[in-house]
Amino acid sequence: MSPESPFVSDVPAAEALAAWREARAAAGCPARVGTLRVPVGSVMGRVSAEPVWARRSSPAFDSAGMDGIAVRAADTVGASETTPVLLADFEVVDTGDPLPAGYDAVVMREQVHRTGDGKAELRAAVPPYQHVRSIGEDISAAELLLPEGHRLRPVDAAACAAAGVTELAVRRAPVVAIVPTGDEIRPIGADLGPGDILDTNSLMLAAQAREAGCESRVGEIVPDDPAAITAALRAAAGEADLVLLVAGSSAGRDDYTARVVAGAGTLAVHGVAVRPGHPVVLGTVGTTPVVGVPGYPVSAALTFDIFVAPVLAELEGAAPRERPAATARLARKLPSAIGMDDWVRVRLGRVGDQVVATPLPRGAGVLTSLVRADGLLVVPSGVEGRHAGAEVAVELLRGLGEIDRTIVVIGSHDLVLDLAASALRAADPLITLASSNVGSLGGLVALRDGLCHLAGSHLLDPATGEYTLPYVDRLLGVDADVAVVRLVHRDQGLIVAPGNPLGLTGIGSLTRPGVRYVNRQRGAGTRALLDHELAGGGIDPTGVAGYQREEHTHLAVAAAVAAGSADVGMGILAAARAFGLDFVPVAQEPYDLVVRTDELAGPLLAPLWTLLDREDFRAGVEALGGYSCRETGRRVR
Repeated sequence: MSPESPFVSDVPAAEALAAWREARAAAGCPARVGTLRVPVGSVMGRVSAEPVWARRSSPAFDSAGMDGIAVRAADTVGASETTPVLLADFEVVDTGDPLPAGYDAVVMREQVHRTGDGKAELRAAVPPYQHVRSIGEDISAAELLLPEGHRLRPVDAAACAAAGVTELAVRRAPVVAIVPTGDEIRPIGADLGPGDILDTNSLMLAAQAREAGCESRVGEIVPDDPAAITAALRAAAGEADLVLLVAGSSAGRDDYTARVVAGAGTLAVHGVAVRPGHPVVLGTVGTTPVVGVPGYPVSAALTFDIFVAPVLAELEGAAPRERPAATARLARKLPSAIGMDDWVRVRLGRVGDQVVATPLPRGAGVLTSLVRADGLLVVPSGVEGRHAGAEVAVELLRGLGEIDRTIVVIGSHDLVLDLAASALRAADPLITLASSNVGSLGGLVALRDGLCHLAGSHLLDPATGEYTLPYVDRLLGVDADVAVVRLVHRDQGLIVAPGNPLGLTGIGSLTRPGVRYVNRQRGAGTRALLDHELAGGGIDPTGVAGYQREEHTHLAVAAAVAAGSADVGMGILAAARAFGLDFVPVAQEPYDLVVRTDELAGPLLAPLWTLLDREDFRAGVEALGGYSCRETGRRVR
């Protein structure tokens, strides 16, 4: 690959790792970091650099394994309930006491009956060495206690101390240097101007490195100048075991990472067939491995997992840390482009006897998908997506115990669900309410297919003027064993800029020349309401500029208006207030939760129904603006 080439390749991940390994070997990059000797109390998280041998036995003497009396087993022969044995020759011992000389067994205190003359009555014979810990029972002197390459845990330190080992040779923590680049990047806490971006990637990558047991060092932000980036890269490579050069790895006008690495050292790979994270750069500078990390946060986090973490483990001589895995069913269709391994973050919950995975938004810049993810799945490069209901393997980012206590809500977006999720977690840290925004229609389909506990819906049926219930009958069947619980009534309307500068008065204003609309996605109840209002006014949707532009939440619509990329969108009053926008009322509608009746009274949902009855929660909902809790918690079917 030419150092001046602006193009990236599509090297499969395994081939990219192999090419980088060869480049590191050719450059003379150390296979392991150095060693040091540390006290046994300070070894947690480090990796043993040599085998650890026991210096003494544990226990170092025969000892009592129970509180009771030390006896000679031969003296108890013949003891039974009908022919008890009276012993005058015994010694009282506590757990851990050395076994007195001449005795070879211990009788538990609960099984000893003391007589008035101080003798011990036994009603059962005991075998030799009953309740006796023999010398070396746990550890024998000169026994291999721990192998080289073992990541040390608190229990390992305790075992070493018991075996007389007071210090260990361990691998030092690898040093990871992080070099943030970009004219637009600003330090955390800085005031931002138009186009400025906070340096959250360095913060995240440094924390990932520390979590992996490394020392992280974050340098100053370097502007988009090849000479300055080269100087910073060389300086970092001189003091670190691995360098992460953040941003500038793609093929844009100011993306210099590939050519800088090629000029300062060896460029092994530019572009890997993974998504997100495609433009990753792998190379060396001097004898130090270098990774050019893509600038989008999801790409950056995945690049660390796929490429950085294994090399850091290799430098310590330890096995890479592996996450537990589980099998799950997809809650909705997951499209994927052929030719790349597609890494997708998902929310997880157990519905019935199966774990259900709901894909999170997949943009490389969607930082919140990292926050909300419970698991990670891979769609292999040769597979064109997965269908809803398909079984997939998922790496777990949370324990199955937590996942089992997750309430899975799929359907329409509403801020009350976010408020409920926070309140439930505050009341019980083991409860999670995970809502996925696919629209009311998608939620009802997911409930029908057994992929969620609750479906959030506010679908308006134009023929009857009713909400939700007609769609429940159509999609789940008139005899479906489901309940419908009213969550709230809420105000829907037009979200507009502060002061309503365009003077929009209602749905009819959307066709005015120059008005830019932002819509909700197909299947959303808000979209159905808009279409109903347009039809009622005899308005052709094609006359609304922006009708084809779609967002998946009320907050995303409000954000578009606040940013000035749209003039108006349909949404709830609470979303408008959250962004300091104005609001033109259109309708008040009910928002309902649809649930199968066998789940309605179950223990998983009980905390939610209790929450909906709390006056403080209802007050918090109404304080958001545009909500009425007059029917909250009422079963309407």
